[in-house]
Amino acid sequence: MAGAMTPAELNKAISAHKLPSLLFLYGEEAFLLEEALKRLLDVAVDPATRDFNLLILSGKEADPALVVDTARTFPAFAQRRVIVIKQAQDLPAASLDALLPYIKAPVEECCLVFCADRIDKRKKFFQSFSKTGELVEFKPLFANKVPAFVRDQARLFGKQFSEDGLQLFCKRVGSNLTEIHGELSKLTSYVGDNAVIDVADVAAVVCDTRIDSIFDLTDVVGARKLPEALMLSERLQLEGEAPLKILAMLTRHFRQLWKTRSLLEQGASQQDVAKTVRINPYFVERIMRQARQFQMAAYPQAFELFLQMDLAMKSSGAHPQALLQKLLTDLVRLS
Repeated sequence: MAGAMTPAELNKAISAHKLPSLLFLYGEEAFLLEEALKRLLDVAVDPATRDFNLLILSGKEADPALVVDTARTFPAFAQRRVIVIKQAQDLPAASLDALLPYIKAPVEECCLVFCADRIDKRKKFFQSFSKTGELVEFKPLFANKVPAFVRDQARLFGKQFSEDGLQLFCKRVGSNLTEIHGELSKLTSYVGDNAVIDVADVAAVVCDTRIDSIFDLTDVVGARKLPEALMLSERLQLEGEAPLKILAMLTRHFRQLWKTRSLLEQGASQQDVAKTVRINPYFVERIMRQARQFQMAAYPQAFELFLQMDLAMKSSGAHPQALLQKLLTDLVRLS
């Protein structure tokens, strides 16, 4: 049945070798999307005939005429041809319109796969697509689901975590699944033949002083300790973070604080905050404490400061470090 398919349903279809003729994989969680695409290609395309039956394009370079002609060409020495269009969000409106006739009448011998980080279901293209193809959304994992994901990924590496090791790993890596996979790869090499990853292993290999520093920076800003705030921002820069990147980190963090403060005003529980704001469970208490350091009225003021600094850093001749110092000074003075 065409329309919407969950990632789990897609995985079952791949395992059963029952692939739709049209697939649109999209969503914020790029790691899960890429993993699904890899499984699909492993099943759908014989390595011996990939040169003949697999075409991978990007949205910016995809020629609709080439896509349609290739899709309607019978596969060579195989039952199915696969065409993948990555970064499909970059497909121009004219290209989407040119693909519509094929979308309305796809051929069974081809699996046409679009991949994008976002879509607009209001567009005519997607209204037609949902009638003949499958839309599969890959959503970020809620924070409380991350530890189970880490355990599952560790199992694929032939490892398991101690409870303390898992807690420290989740605290340091956070919820980015691509980063989780990369850090697990490093940990696997580090522990060698040991089957269990303990807290000492995590402490030795996985370090994220950036996250600790941004928490510490927000702590001292909320406590109105300007000298400490300036010192921590300098430390971040010494560790390789550019002033514009620190601004982005502060902006993201204050966005979480604002959401959290709003939820707390509504009487939300700690669990509700973690789920709604999508915060790693190990950070929730600290986030809630920091959110209370600023009155609700201070958050719009903070974001006005962030906007002014962003424009100033990108357009003025002022020194970025000096602008960052001014930003921290203004944040400390917020009521």
